[in-house]
Amino acid sequence: MQKLETLPPPPGVLDSLRAGFEVVSNRIMLILMPLGLDLLLWLGPRLSVDGLLSPYFRLAFEQARRTVAEADMERFIQAQSLLAGWLRDFNLLSLLSKSQLFPIGVWSLSAQTLPVKNPLGLSDVVTVSSFWIALGLAFALVPLGWVIGGVYYRLVAGSILGGDEARIGFLRAVVQSVILSLLWLAGMGAVGVPLFMVIGLFMAISPAMANIVLFILLLFSFWLIVPLFFTPHGIFVRGQNAFLSILSSVRMMRFSLPTSGMFVLSVFLLSYGLDLLWSAPGGESWLALVGFAGHAFMTTVLLAASFVYYRNMTDWMKKMHG
Repeated sequence: MQKLETLPPPPGVLDSLRAGFEVVSNRIMLILMPLGLDLLLWLGPRLSVDGLLSPYFRLAFEQARRTVAEADMERFIQAQSLLAGWLRDFNLLSLLSKSQLFPIGVWSLSAQTLPVKNPLGLSDVVTVSSFWIALGLAFALVPLGWVIGGVYYRLVAGSILGGDEARIGFLRAVVQSVILSLLWLAGMGAVGVPLFMVIGLFMAISPAMANIVLFILLLFSFWLIVPLFFTPHGIFVRGQNAFLSILSSVRMMRFSLPTSGMFVLSVFLLSYGLDLLWSAPGGESWLALVGFAGHAFMTTVLLAASFVYYRNMTDWMKKMHG
C-alpha cells in the first residue's frame, strides 16, 4: 500500500459535477434521447387504461373504506382522489421511461407530470380495453425502455471515456442492461412480496405498529441507496458483467460511503429541485419545451457526472489498496 501522504485526495463532488457539465455542453446531442421521449409523451397519443382498471380500484377502495377509522377518513378520501387522478392521466407509453424501480433507463419529465394537454389541444387518447393487451404492452414497453436506456448510458459513458477507451460495445451494454434490470426485478420480488405481507400483517394488528415498521424500512432503504445507485456503472465504465458491476458497487460503498453518499445526495437534491423548475410551465404552453430541454440537459449532466465520479473513485481505491 502506498503511503497516505503520497496519495491524491478522493474525487470531489463538485469536480465530478463540473466535469459532467463540460462533457454534455461539448456533446449536446447526448440530450436527444430524453428530450425525444418527453416530446413523444407530450405531443403523441396517450394509451389510457383508466376504463380498464378504475372499476377494480373503486371496488378495492370501497372494501378498504369499511376498515378506516372516522379520524382517518379525510386522508383516505384524499388518497383515493389522488390515485384516481393519476390513473385517469396515466399514459402506458410512460413505461418506456426510467422507473425508480430499475437502475437503467431514460429519464422523462412527462412521465412524472402526465400532461393531458399540449399547445395543439387535448392529447389523442387510445383506450386500452383488454387486460391482456395492456399486459402485453407493459411487458413489451418496459424491456424496450431498458434497451433504450442501455444505449443512452453507453453513449454518455463513451463520451467520457472516449471511443478507444470504452470497454464495452453497444450490443453487450444492452444485454448487460437487460440482465441487470431482470436481477433487480427478481430481487424486488424476493424482498418486496414478504415485506408487503409483513406490513399487511402489522396493519391488521395495529396501524401504529405498521407505521413504525415502515419508518425502520425507510431508514434501511437510505443505507442501500448508495450501492444501488452505482450498480450499472461498472458495466459502462469498466466493461463488467451485471453481477460484477453489482459487487463493485457494494465494494465501493464499503470504502467510500461518506463521500459517495454526499455525491448521491447532491444528485437527488439537484434532480428533484430542478424538476420542480422544469415542470413549472404547463403542458398546454410551448414554454414546456424549455422545461423539457432543461430537464434533458441536466439529467444527462448528472448521469455523466456519476460516471466521472465512479471512474475516479474506483481508480482512487485501486491506488489506496494496490
